[in-house]
Amino acid sequence: MKVGFVSLGCSKNLIDTEITIGMFKEHLYTIENDPEKAEIIVINTCGFIDTAKEEAINTILEMAQYKKKKCKYLIVMGCLVQRYYDELVKCLPEVDLFIKLEEYDNLWEKIDDLIKRDIVVKSKEKTKKIPMLEQLDYVNRLITTGNNYAYLKIGEGCSNRCTYCAIPNIRGPFVSRKKEDILEEAKMLAKKGITEIIVIAQDTTKYGIDLYGEPKLVELLEELSHIKEFKWIRFLYSYPEGITQELIELVAKNKKIAKYFDIPIQHISNQILKRMNRKTNKEQIQKLIKNIREQIPDVVLRTSLIVGFPGETREQFEELKEFVKEAKFDKLGAFMYSKEEGTPASRLPEQIHGNTKKSRYNQIMKIQQIISKQNLEKRIGKKYEVLIEDMSFDKKYYVGRTMQDVPEIDGLVYIKNTSKQNQLNKYVMCKIEAVEDYDMIAKFEGR
Repeated sequence: MKVGFVSLGCSKNLIDTEITIGMFKEHLYTIENDPEKAEIIVINTCGFIDTAKEEAINTILEMAQYKKKKCKYLIVMGCLVQRYYDELVKCLPEVDLFIKLEEYDNLWEKIDDLIKRDIVVKSKEKTKKIPMLEQLDYVNRLITTGNNYAYLKIGEGCSNRCTYCAIPNIRGPFVSRKKEDILEEAKMLAKKGITEIIVIAQDTTKYGIDLYGEPKLVELLEELSHIKEFKWIRFLYSYPEGITQELIELVAKNKKIAKYFDIPIQHISNQILKRMNRKTNKEQIQKLIKNIREQIPDVVLRTSLIVGFPGETREQFEELKEFVKEAKFDKLGAFMYSKEEGTPASRLPEQIHGNTKKSRYNQIMKIQQIISKQNLEKRIGKKYEVLIEDMSFDKKYYVGRTMQDVPEIDGLVYIKNTSKQNQLNKYVMCKIEAVEDYDMIAKFEGR
């Protein structure tokens, strides 16, 4: 039978999808990209915030239309199912099987029962928060991100308990994977030709604390850098309180590790940070940014912010705006606060009106657009190694990324197609000639 997949949400979710694809491949099913031809459609959902939930429901309804054609089974899994299982079963009879996160350790058994014997066993009461990481078949996952890069998940869940976030309720507390399992998967990825590895978890700086009694991210990154096939290594989502001097020094000295910190700070007002149950304050955040930039002059800093958090005053928002202007982050993403049921913040008084949140979001992004352009302009005339991954539609440009750009998130480099050889999937030296709002224009440059 032919199986089609839709993966929604974050890169951590994508890995779960890739593992599921690998299971179907291992059992000799054919993977089909066209939903009209698929006899089975599997949707991996996100249930983090309102927009993600809306996208997931719309996708389920859209894919359900294919049951009028060739599709025989519609399977839905992931965070939305974990969070709203009973409601989904009642409201979406079009779905043949819902699979919670806690059932991933017998994922194939449930799928096999449905397809081979038409048995649908309703989920039992929740017994554990997360899938058993050691039983998920990471090694046989099928990589869907192309020839060059892949994500490497080093832990599940989150223990930070920020008051706005539902992830601990959905995915449970932070649980690290064993280092041996991670390295085994990394070597498998290297054998498949992957040259860029992206280490991810909800908070990568917490890696190892639950297993080994102390943070082990630095040790893990060092061991990954010893795998000769890897040319670029990056880690994402490092909370500010977990960024140690040892980690900064590793990024500064290790040539394989991208000089890139993705630090979700969420706000800068001490009062708001306290209400968010964040573990740092304004002064610590400012000191950290200064420290990183002093030790790694060419570092790229990315952050994420929440505007419109309950009780955010005009003065606190102005404080945030001034901080964005002063900090001059290379990359910045902003989100309007989403009131999520079951979270402490959803019960806070002084919820902010939607129009105010939208206005504040627009103001932050307008400021950041100017800063991003200014930061990019500093790169004009400089040389960078670029990984070429695509070509423009008219074939006039190769399209790639520098080591300082995360795929699907950051900007691109457009390189004038003057080479006589095919440069796809190669690392080449380029010189930046011009910039747009978030992208750069370059030409090939000899080493």
